[in-house]
Amino acid sequence: MKHRAKGYALLTGTGIEIGALHEPATLPESCTVRYFDALDTKQAADRFSEIDPEKLVEVDIVGDIDKRDLRNSIEPNSCDFVIANHVIEHVACPIAMIEDAFRILKSGGIFVISAPDKQFTFDRERSLTPYSHLEAEYAQGVDHVDDEHYLDFLRHVAKHVFEEPGRDIKGDIAFARSRREHAHVWDSDTFQNFLERCRSTLGISYQTLYKSDGNENGLEYFAVLRKDNQL
Repeated sequence: MKHRAKGYALLTGTGIEIGALHEPATLPESCTVRYFDALDTKQAADRFSEIDPEKLVEVDIVGDIDKRDLRNSIEPNSCDFVIANHVIEHVACPIAMIEDAFRILKSGGIFVISAPDKQFTFDRERSLTPYSHLEAEYAQGVDHVDDEHYLDFLRHVAKHVFEEPGRDIKGDIAFARSRREHAHVWDSDTFQNFLERCRSTLGISYQTLYKSDGNENGLEYFAVLRKDNQL
């Protein structure tokens, strides 16, 4: 993707990519990257049979974003960059993920973050997630996605499950959870607003070095943020 390549060109040093699966970022030769994911490579191959297992990255750090394993397994102020493409919509507490990513970044470190713009995905019929909802989950220390989030996903993205007699809806929820389907929904404007409001909620400071929105790229809000402060 041309818009992502422009962002990756700004990276150097050693960092972490979260949830790369079979589509890792193509980085400059000056970069060294470790891969962080909730599943190891074998588990990912078993869970996502539609993906060619040969294309899956070798996971270096297995951890659960929702259980704050990003901050628990990586030293603070240790990374030159953190990359998280199409991860944040899956997690239970997006604000906590932003907090933990900034915690492990060095001052001057770069956070590459993207989220799908609902206008261009299967989420198009779903309601946008308001910041007040996310802020409440952060204040409550939410560390798992509840059934209602996955029911909303099923109602809008897999409507057929409610039309089939005798369908095991609890089983469908469990399957959605096993694949960590989209829990939260943004378009480009609301995701940019989400990032900006995290500044005051978390007390973080950053500069936007580069951004591309869904109206431009037909997919996502993509941003490259440089951390200005220490957490």
